[in-house]
Amino acid sequence: MSQAKFEKAAEIIGSLPKDGPVKPTTDDQLYFYKYFKQAKFGDNTTTRPGLLDFAGKAKWDAWTEVKGTTAEEAYAKYVEKFFEMFKRADDEESKKHIAAVEAA
Repeated sequence: MSQAKFEKAAEIIGSLPKDGPVKPTTDDQLYFYKYFKQAKFGDNTTTRPGLLDFAGKAKWDAWTEVKGTTAEEAYAKYVEKFFEMFKRADDEESKKHIAAVEAA
């Protein structure tokens, strides 16, 4: 999977409207987050957030789960999940997004 496809998919995911037809679940969001961070920054070397930072701990744990994953593997996992989610939606807007990533 190419970095260009990853970048385009990340751009689309980041711009999804909260009330749009495609609504990533919390698990989907964490999946995209961990592979985005792994692709961009590599292994997580930060300290785990504090006891009451539940969202921060969930993100930290998710990113740490993929330790050792190469950038290329992270690109592929991210884009595969992107296609899976948008194909499930099966509407015209989703088809446009899929075509945009495939063309990248």
